[in-house]
Amino acid sequence: MTRPTRPLLASAALATLLGVAACAPQYTNSTYTGADIGRTAMVTYGTILSMRPVVVQGSPGGVGTLGGAALGGVAGSFIGGDPRSNILGAVGGAIVGGIAGNALERGVSQGNAVEFIIREDSGQTVSVVQTNEEQFREGDRVALTRGARTRIARVAN
Repeated sequence: MTRPTRPLLASAALATLLGVAACAPQYTNSTYTGADIGRTAMVTYGTILSMRPVVVQGSPGGVGTLGGAALGGVAGSFIGGDPRSNILGAVGGAIVGGIAGNALERGVSQGNAVEFIIREDSGQTVSVVQTNEEQFREGDRVALTRGARTRIARVAN
């Protein structure tokens, strides 16, 4: 059996890590889970007082780290010609792969959003962080839906 070349192994490892990263959930205001279907939510109304951009940092689940370590270990095990070199290559590859996988996972679990400060009709002021695909502006009238998450949506003025 012939051994795969190093560039081929590195390419395969990178492709697998990117594939795992592509599976990361993309949370937007219009993204719902199956558990949200049919669930009752409370709706109140208000006006956007102010907005500011924020960075949302996800909490990596460890898939990138574990996947990178596994792929790096396998790729590293093909380095060298004797068992000792293969073991050292596997350990080194696992460490480097784990670090790279963790960095990649953190990168895809981070995004931009907007913090909206909203004065509800009741007089209460609340903060809601979400994406702004509806292009909200200060002064817009919104509906606040409180279910699994609090979301805002545009309503007619």
